[in-house]
Amino acid sequence: MASANSADALAGASADRPAEPRYLPPSVQGAVKILVTGPFGVGKTTLVGSLSEITPLRTEETMTAASSGVDDLTGRSEKTTTTVALDFGRITLNARLALYLFGTPGQQRFWPLWDDLSRGALGAIAMVDLRRPDESFEVLGRLEEQRIPFAVAVNTFPDTPSYPEEELRSALDLLPEAPILYCDARDRRASYDLLIDFVDHLHSTAVLELQR
Repeated sequence: MASANSADALAGASADRPAEPRYLPPSVQGAVKILVTGPFGVGKTTLVGSLSEITPLRTEETMTAASSGVDDLTGRSEKTTTTVALDFGRITLNARLALYLFGTPGQQRFWPLWDDLSRGALGAIAMVDLRRPDESFEVLGRLEEQRIPFAVAVNTFPDTPSYPEEELRSALDLLPEAPILYCDARDRRASYDLLIDFVDHLHSTAVLELQR
């Protein structure tokens, strides 16, 4: 899946994407972190690229024969690169606050990096591909074990199957407080709607925690 934030798309400003701010305003005094996580090939790099106001930092490497039999490319024959450290994007929320997006590697062999990236995060957007939902079990379980608030974000590919929410929730063995959201990670507006819904979820969860 090609990123919506490719070099060509960033060549100039448009009505949908304003001119890129290179530096944070000096008035910014704080920052918050959100993880974008999920299994290999689910669209994490694309989502970070769609959301980021700057050209995202990517640590992608070309896949080689060494990954044959390790990284499952079934249904992903067009995928030629993989993230080996992180994806990083930024959104300036207001004059004083910035949001940093950290996309994690999808393969289990990179999970030591995942632990470092998750430290201090407000929460995580856990991306899921419903064509292969079983690949998400380990990531979702890891988020639950570390008590990181998260939402499941179903990335809607053209051939994504449709399931009733309760059936999907049961299949993924989700806790009741984990919302299920939908987006096309290639679509900037849809990605922003996803982020807004997730932040609303974090806010409502925090309010409930304070009321206990």
